[in-house]
Amino acid sequence: MIQTAVLGYGTVGSGVVKVIETNHDSIEKKAGVDLVVKYVLDLRDFPGDPVQEKIVHDFDVILSDPQIRIVVETMGGLEPAYTFTKKALEAGKSVCTSNKELVARHGTELLQVAREHNASYMFEASCGGGIPIIRPLRTCLCADVIDEITGIVNGTTNYILTKMIDEGREFSDVLKEAQQKGYAERNPEADVEGHDACRKIAILSSLAYGKRVDFTDVYTEGITKITPADIQYAKAMDRTIKLLAFSKKEGEQVTAMVAPYLLEKEDPLASVNGVFNAIFVHGNMLGDAMFYGQGAGKEATASAVAADVIEEAQVLGRSVMSSWEPEKLVLTDVSGTEKRFFVRAKGEVSGASEAEKVFGAIEVVQAGLEGEYGFVTERMSEGAFFEKAGEFGAMISMLRLRDKTKSE
Repeated sequence: MIQTAVLGYGTVGSGVVKVIETNHDSIEKKAGVDLVVKYVLDLRDFPGDPVQEKIVHDFDVILSDPQIRIVVETMGGLEPAYTFTKKALEAGKSVCTSNKELVARHGTELLQVAREHNASYMFEASCGGGIPIIRPLRTCLCADVIDEITGIVNGTTNYILTKMIDEGREFSDVLKEAQQKGYAERNPEADVEGHDACRKIAILSSLAYGKRVDFTDVYTEGITKITPADIQYAKAMDRTIKLLAFSKKEGEQVTAMVAPYLLEKEDPLASVNGVFNAIFVHGNMLGDAMFYGQGAGKEATASAVAADVIEEAQVLGRSVMSSWEPEKLVLTDVSGTEKRFFVRAKGEVSGASEAEKVFGAIEVVQAGLEGEYGFVTERMSEGAFFEKAGEFGAMISMLRLRDKTKSE
């Protein structure tokens, strides 16, 4: 019997307890491990819930119990999650987590602490919810040299954009609905401003390229400025809008970015809707591989956490996990990356000649909106675009285009 402790009995934590207890016999039969949740740490009590008999309020109870071999951290945030995780690893207890904020900020250090104490630190659920992506990068794709990762990695923003596009609703209206359904936090900033996706692409890039990618270096935009007018133009172009996170390695240079993009309907990512996520990984031998599944939700995320618990149980006393070098990977400025841009401009279509003077050849887009028009530029660098945009006083907003046949 391998005894575990779960830190935090919120959405994910309660899901992990449910998975381990409901699927106990199946897990033992398939994986050969007898898992039992002995403790659940939470500030609250849960009278009437069977979990109450496992509830403890003091982390030291867990830390000092030699029978606890694996700790599941589902508290979220940096503290006390960081302190508890580090202490558990130093005590030789393996830890798994869904906490992408913690992994993005302190993952390098915690991985090192785990190695020093023959423990494992795993975080499959920190990227992509229930989609297996970290384990494939560590095992199935380890023979490949990975040079690109692109995906929809935030279920909240994908749900909001899907609703806005399908139902023609305002951002603020759909956000409230997402909060009511539990898809968005009370404070949704991390999701809607792109910070969550930024942390995930930093983690995935660190794994793929073997050196630490600092999430604060990743150029990031969210979806708060997307309007029904943008969506109307997207439909006029037979495209859709998705928040993409991507990184690409060319030689020794790596660029990484999070931003909303206009996708062609033929693009496989264009059909990823609702809370679903999809991640493309490109390897030098494999080519493209796509990982698709539910990126948000209690059961999906809990399933990924439980998979880490099982693997840690199978390798107790050894340090087996995803890793990267502590040396920081310096990202190349995105200003040099090339793509086409869509611009909304004030004025009438007859005035498009002014835009052409600034941006060169353009493709005019009409969506039936009074007092404005849209246009698509030729392919150019980010730096060149923003230089030209500074000269064009009629610009309302901009979106980048992802052309399926041209890598961004």
